[in-house]
Amino acid sequence: MRVWIDLTNSPHVLVLKPVIEVLRARGATVEVTARDFAQTVGLAQRLGVEHTVIGRHRGEKLVAKAVGLADRSTALARWAHRRPRFDLALGHGSNDITVAAALLRIPRATMFDYEWATVQHTINCRLGNAVVVPDAIPPERLARYGAGRKLQRYPGLKEEYYLADFEPDAAVLDELALDPSLPIAVVRTPPVVSLYHRFENDVFAGVLDRLRGTQTVVLPRVASQRAELGGFIVPEQAIDAPSLIAFADLVVSAGGTMNREAVALGTPVWTTFEGRLGAVDEQLIAEGLMSRLQSADALHLVKHDRTGATARIRRDPALLVDLLCAPLR
Repeated sequence: MRVWIDLTNSPHVLVLKPVIEVLRARGATVEVTARDFAQTVGLAQRLGVEHTVIGRHRGEKLVAKAVGLADRSTALARWAHRRPRFDLALGHGSNDITVAAALLRIPRATMFDYEWATVQHTINCRLGNAVVVPDAIPPERLARYGAGRKLQRYPGLKEEYYLADFEPDAAVLDELALDPSLPIAVVRTPPVVSLYHRFENDVFAGVLDRLRGTQTVVLPRVASQRAELGGFIVPEQAIDAPSLIAFADLVVSAGGTMNREAVALGTPVWTTFEGRLGAVDEQLIAEGLMSRLQSADALHLVKHDRTGATARIRRDPALLVDLLCAPLR
């Protein structure tokens, strides 16, 4: 079996790496394409995921995104057409591979865990053959996208699957010159290029003001955000973010994946996301596993006592592979 996987954003490298490993362990030939955006390429290189770079992000405006989708999907289709035929194409929220695979009539699966990215899901759910999502998302929220009987649902967080075998590496502390005896905060900037997050985030600005001068690592999404991050530790290249989160005492993020990594690893986490909350985050907040930050004054950076912490939930990524392979059944 030949499988094609596309990576379009930094978290997708972590999410799909164990999927690649399971597929190869089952005898599949897997080829990977990647978009030059954020830390996607750097993380793929760091984690040893061989890939072919095709295309880049075209910007946050809707017209630019449409042009980018058309151009990159066409480029992907040309690339795949020159390869031996693939039996399956898949990605995590990648419209590009879904469109390209549909053009080439390759069976295709998509996965995501935030249900309100309307444009993205309308394309992926209608053109995809399988839609893999956490069971926290009510099926009725996905019906308008055309998901219907294509739904393949899994329990828990996707982070509990790709972090199943993960153990934190203290080397990241040395890499960033962090003192483990002092409190460590990790901050992820807002997804300013996302269609579902098109507004200023005053709470996040307050977070930066409150934490400036402390031992805080800020992970920007795009290079243009670096100019606003004086007074913080800002890595110059892709780092071992899960290990950093595991050793941190506080995580604040305006996005989703890093927040849920913190939950999976038992680190206190606050979300400053101002868009419409997805079902996964709604559930985590209701269970007290994540907090929604209304004011930066609520933040207190102190050493986190992990004594008596609940054991991590570790789930088998083979289940995700089974669901993603549904089109072949």
